[in-house]
Amino acid sequence: MSKAQFVQRKDGRAAALQYLFAWSLNSPANLAEDLRVFFENLEHPRDYYAFGEELIHGVIEHVAEIDAHIKGLAHNWEFDRIARIDLAILRLAIFEMKFRKDIPPVVSINEAIDLSKQFSNADAKRFINGILDRLKDQLGRDARKAE
Repeated sequence: MSKAQFVQRKDGRAAALQYLFAWSLNSPANLAEDLRVFFENLEHPRDYYAFGEELIHGVIEHVAEIDAHIKGLAHNWEFDRIARIDLAILRLAIFEMKFRKDIPPVVSINEAIDLSKQFSNADAKRFINGILDRLKDQLGRDARKAE
């Protein structure tokens, strides 16, 4: 992957996180229109964020299953008490780890930690890392390789 592709994916993840955070607070009546408006207001053209948009659709499509994983992995945490930004980060990373076999799980974990450093508080990275590390151990595949 080139440096430009790496940066574009990183930007796509950040955009996906921001959208999923807003979506978790106020789910739109018309997803397509809401996404159009969201991408219109970003720095680059919409196609630049194609990877991020794939992640958004994937998380929304699988949110019930993803949330069930979070509930099962968040030992001693009530789901409703997880900060919304941390929940959005977890949803994004778990979607990648479970449904995007082209992304090594450790990459998804590292990207989630980076997002938590950028968008959440200092304690969030330990919480997020703990949950994602438990999921990584349950995947039954090499965490350092794409399939």
